[in-house]
Amino acid sequence: MPTCRICKQHYPQSQFVSGNGPRYLTCVRCAVEQGMVEPEEVPQLYSDELVNARMALFSRRYAPWVLVILGWSLYFSFGNSLGIWSLIFFVSLIIITLIAPVIHFFGSARFKANLLKLTP
Repeated sequence: MPTCRICKQHYPQSQFVSGNGPRYLTCVRCAVEQGMVEPEEVPQLYSDELVNARMALFSRRYAPWVLVILGWSLYFSFGNSLGIWSLIFFVSLIIITLIAPVIHFFGSARFKANLLKLTP
């Protein structure tokens, strides 16, 4: 993947402005911010609303996995010495760990459909 020479981020080739000189290897976001092109000239530009919507979509997609990792980390660091709550915490972590892949698998079609709506 090419790298933008201004912001040093990796993007697919479709996210770069075509041209030579200062436009060479410049992503559309940097080109608009630097005044090299107008926002109307680059339809593949991710607006701030679109970026926030995509970030929220990915956050909802991977939230169960973060919950599982965070839960097990808390259990191994603090949860062993809580008496009866240790057993309840352990059982709930087992249930969440078993349910997370199912939620991830069943939500994949909806995730891909929403991602296609949010892709310029």
